[in-house]
Amino acid sequence: QVQLVESGGGSVQAGGSLRLSCAASGYTYSSNCMGWLRQAPGKEREGVAAIYTGGGVTYYADSVKGRFTISQDYAKNTVNLQMNSLKPDDTAMYYCAVHSSGYCSSLTPADFGYWGQGTQVTVSS
Repeated sequence: QVQLVESGGGSVQAGGSLRLSCAASGYTYSSNCMGWLRQAPGKEREGVAAIYTGGGVTYYADSVKGRFTISQDYAKNTVNLQMNSLKPDDTAMYYCAVHSSGYCSSLTPADFGYWGQGTQVTVSS
């Protein structure tokens, strides 16, 4: 079955950096869309970034453009999220997920069908 295992979360001060990784297995990694989404306490889940694994095209939410970079290690079926210039507003549980359509047609959480267990990111001011 599909397995998505996130790692790399932690606590950091504002302005710092963290790198999240997601190891995928149990499905055809190539030609799919994988994304990172997050949920802060008391808020709805929101899409952060996505990458089309077939060609490497990337997509970002406006709130993270210029600060976050999504990338993949195709040989290891791994997707990474490099987060720089972190802000307290970035504090959330971060999830790796697979888009249901196979394409990165949106960053809408409801459009992602498989999810990992999440990794916590806490940014202090």
